[in-house]
Amino acid sequence: MLRIGDMAPEFELADQSGSTVTLNQLVADGDVVLYFYPADFSPVCTAEACAFRDSYEDVSSVGVRVVGVSPQGVGSHQRFSNRFSIPFPLLSDPQKITIKAYGVDGPLGFGVRRATFLIDAKKTVRNRVVSDLFIGSHTELLNKTVRERV
Repeated sequence: MLRIGDMAPEFELADQSGSTVTLNQLVADGDVVLYFYPADFSPVCTAEACAFRDSYEDVSSVGVRVVGVSPQGVGSHQRFSNRFSIPFPLLSDPQKITIKAYGVDGPLGFGVRRATFLIDAKKTVRNRVVSDLFIGSHTELLNKTVRERV
């Protein structure tokens, strides 16, 4: 798993609208909170996405982007995004190429670890949180990122 100070691997994934998104594009405008989650519509993942949605305006106001990644397809992400009014990209990684590159593949290749990375414009990991079952530390990373920039 990537650690603080590591370089974040480049990726090219489709978002919920089918548009291609790369890490280079995301960091061109500043820091990115890139979070990995196991599945659309599961209770904890929904709570996490909604918590990030509720903080989105504050995060955006300090120039930080939020992006989610999971192995579900574009259609699932589109339904999830529409149902819960998710204002940020949800990237589809069905082959788990990016998930593996970031070291968040689940045990024995099953599932995805819940992990959040703060990545700067130079693609360096500045902070990270790993907590598979609880979202509090993930939302705290987001809130701390905002507080440090206000």
